[in-house]
Amino acid sequence: MLTLYFAPGSSSFAAHIALHEVGADFETRPMSFRKNDMQSAEFLKINPDGKVPTLLIDGRVLTEVAGILFYLAKRYPDAKLLPANDIEAEAQAVSWMSFIASALHPARQKGLDHVRQVWGIADRRLGAGWALGERYSIADIHLFRLYWRLFNSLKPQPGTFPNLDAHYARMMARPAVLRTIAAETAVGYELPA
Repeated sequence: MLTLYFAPGSSSFAAHIALHEVGADFETRPMSFRKNDMQSAEFLKINPDGKVPTLLIDGRVLTEVAGILFYLAKRYPDAKLLPANDIEAEAQAVSWMSFIASALHPARQKGLDHVRQVWGIADRRLGAGWALGERYSIADIHLFRLYWRLFNSLKPQPGTFPNLDAHYARMMARPAVLRTIAAETAVGYELPA
């Protein structure tokens, strides 16, 4: 049994989308930033780091977006979220997710000029397709989660990141994304600043 601990709109958004993409049976446990749920004694027993996403796999704990996305792609290969038998494409997906976690995720802490710079790199690196070229993958889910937040909070001028804008539009047309947005909207967004 899979159980996802998530806070709507946070990094757990990517894991939530991936669970819908792979068609897994799973339960959700919504968490609240306002109520400080991630610091509760009960949750800290599950994840001492006090962060979401946290995925329980038959009671075993898996954390971090990239780890959860990789696990779901490998456990559900029919969903084709990672190319089969293509070590270079797999490495490219890991490279994208490392870049997302190390450069894009913390960019806001360094100011708007830095945000524009690193997202400009992402836009050029992405090009006109998916993160892995013609193949939709877990890297696209991870990238979308952060750009979704940037797009809806900082509202970059149209045309600033044309490749990311096109990627965003393609992602917003995916049924798994729409299902996740509906589920998380129903819980309510309480994103931290």
